[in-house]
Amino acid sequence: MTAKDLEELIERVRHWPKERQEDAAEVLLEMERQDTSGYRLTGAQAREVVRIQQSIREGRGTLATDEQMAALWKSCGL
Repeated sequence: MTAKDLEELIERVRHWPKERQEDAAEVLLEMERQDTSGYRLTGAQAREVVRIQQSIREGRGTLATDEQMAALWKSCGL
């Protein structure tokens, strides 16, 4: 994507509903925060993420249920 493409996209975003603009801003802000984070996946971790995503897309993998996630957060003290 060129700088011109990005400028055109931003111009279109200016005409979106306010709530949608806020969503877009949050995504961009999160990307910016991630760029400043000291945390990085190793090559092996990144490959595992790709493998899991592919598995889910192909219907071979599953996501955790809400109950499983609640138990995980509870076990972490959150």
